[in-house]
Amino acid sequence: MKIKNILVATDFSNEAYNALFYVTQIFASTACTFHIVHAFDDIVLSAKNALFTGQKEMDDLQNLSEENLTKTVHKIVLDTGNKIYKFNTISSKGSLTTVISQTIDSHDIELVVLGNKGKTGAKELFMGSNTVQVANTITKCPILAIPQEIAFKPIKEIAFVTDYKKGCTKSTLSSLLNIATLTDASIAVLHINEEEIMTSKQVSNQKLLDKCLQQTPHSYDEIWNYADKANVIQDFIVEREISMLAMAYHRRKFFERFLHEPVIMDLSIYATIPFLILPVLD
Repeated sequence: MKIKNILVATDFSNEAYNALFYVTQIFASTACTFHIVHAFDDIVLSAKNALFTGQKEMDDLQNLSEENLTKTVHKIVLDTGNKIYKFNTISSKGSLTTVISQTIDSHDIELVVLGNKGKTGAKELFMGSNTVQVANTITKCPILAIPQEIAFKPIKEIAFVTDYKKGCTKSTLSSLLNIATLTDASIAVLHINEEEIMTSKQVSNQKLLDKCLQQTPHSYDEIWNYADKANVIQDFIVEREISMLAMAYHRRKFFERFLHEPVIMDLSIYATIPFLILPVLD
């Protein structure tokens, strides 16, 4: 499946604009539409003049949002100079996750892109709070988190981390395969080996993955030391000069288990390359 409708969330920060620019470079050869979305929340109003002041402030927010979206489109058109792109702007009242969810349904979105603002506490060193919130809410659409203000580099190899338990079908991997094809990137499969012997289901999924990757250059590696898997992944990314990290997760289980490991708090490598989150659709 080719990706043609891409949602890019923005708060008009440098990080958000960088994510927009980054994803336009990934899809530089594709005639796709970028839906640039800005969500603004309700205002807490005083009881004395809630109706009058509230409506005026909401109108002002709406106008400012639309004005900034227009400026963003003008800037990205100039910066990319790509005639095959289309840009659509969406300004909507509500939480970011709600607006994204509504836009996915109304505009047939196939990829959600976020600027990743990593923080210093717990799992948010791994991913920004908005990314974590959206990833835990949006379960039917791939999410691409772009680290704050990284410069675009050609994507040469994408690491796909898997335990072979789920997420090895074409429906789940379609966006990963699409990006790999567009960028002429190879896929480095990294198996997290949790048990000494794989189950029949895992063996079956490994064969299924191999079939999905037939038309894509790929390789296989394994993590045997499960206790240090986060550090092994970090080393793998550095040694192979991985351009993008991809994982599939099912009902948050694998994703949350990975995030909740204490060792993840010591890692910063995940804040230096884009992270593609693939919801399991099988």
